[in-house]
Amino acid sequence: MRTSNLRLPAAIAAAILVAACSAAADPSPSPSQTPLASPSATPLATPVASPSLPAPTAAVTPSPTPPPPTARPTTAPSWTTTGKMIVARSSHTATLLLSGAVLVAGGSGDSDMVDSAELYDPATGRWVATGKMRERRTGHTATRLSDGKVLVAGGSGGETGVPMTSAEVYDPATGRWAATGKMHATRAGHSATLLRDGKVLVAGGAIDLDGDNILASAELYDPKTGSWTATGSMSQARSAPAVLLVDGRVLVAGGIGPFVNPVDLRSLASSERYDSVTGRWTAAAKMAQARFGHTATLLPDGQVLITGGSAGFGKPLASAESYDPGSNRWSSTADLTTARYDHTATLLADGTVLVAGGRDGDGLVATAESYDPGEMTWSGAKPPAVPREDHSATPLSDGRTLVAGGRDGGGGLAGTAELYDPGS
Repeated sequence: MRTSNLRLPAAIAAAILVAACSAAADPSPSPSQTPLASPSATPLATPVASPSLPAPTAAVTPSPTPPPPTARPTTAPSWTTTGKMIVARSSHTATLLLSGAVLVAGGSGDSDMVDSAELYDPATGRWVATGKMRERRTGHTATRLSDGKVLVAGGSGGETGVPMTSAEVYDPATGRWAATGKMHATRAGHSATLLRDGKVLVAGGAIDLDGDNILASAELYDPKTGSWTATGSMSQARSAPAVLLVDGRVLVAGGIGPFVNPVDLRSLASSERYDSVTGRWTAAAKMAQARFGHTATLLPDGQVLITGGSAGFGKPLASAESYDPGSNRWSSTADLTTARYDHTATLLADGTVLVAGGRDGDGLVATAESYDPGEMTWSGAKPPAVPREDHSATPLSDGRTLVAGGRDGGGGLAGTAELYDPGS
């Protein structure tokens, strides 16, 4: 590769955080018990006084004292180690299945890209092997379809390790992969978004191993026919994360543009929105800071939170911004406590966002932090046991988050996995 000290497929893939699209349900807290009010005492009727006896005084029964409310047990946020993956890997995909299991597929192994896949069972904390993909790949996307199957598309792989057009579908019922239609363009480090109509929008990415040629094109996958059709191209070629907005449009923001030179990556501040009805992209407001290697997370109120990233090679950012689709405006929010890129951001059940891992200017970041959209503030969270980058973070059905794989502080592969419990 011509980019010094930069693993391009991993860097581009980490710029994508497929939010994806498969978020956990928000459990409603149980209401606190309110003691029933005691009925007010009704005084006894007063008899007519006898000339020789004083009138009796009505007896009043005191209301019972309500018991003190029972304090709800609380638990502090925590990280716990869970089962190791069967194959240590980084730059893989992790998809929450309808069963509650997590499918991890592909990625970079010790010496090459891998085609293996495995399933994590949150109930047992164990990983089990499932069917291998038809091709080795990294820098690909994985999207859970409306029927529960998983579409994997593109990425770098095959025999030569260059971006591919191939795609395949995983069936959780059989544990097998089946080939499906090929994309029109080779691409890696692209975005993939499940639309309301069940189709998948793929946009951008790189068409060669060096990443010199960044794409502006986009295409749609139809699960009913297993085929791809071209749709409108973005106004800016980029490799960037994408988010499905509440109104059904898709937002892409920032990312890597065509290279200026092998060392100076071109970070972007522009953003644009895709309308699935018209098949066209329109320009949206620019971010205050050009960045790539950042995350994009849809918040409960419909806004999009952008965190961290890099302004260029070795230039990590602590800044964060929030996009309001209604007003088409970006607003700066509080900075992260630690500048980082190639990290993960996960929306938790309580509406906060957990940011973990990544890299800063000196090495891997061993910390985690939490963003409160209501207060617009960051607070430190308990750090994970293993610092990592190019890992996955998947919200589970029970409110916990599974963080798995990636590269550790020693530069090797992390085959470990941890669970983050936000507490209650």
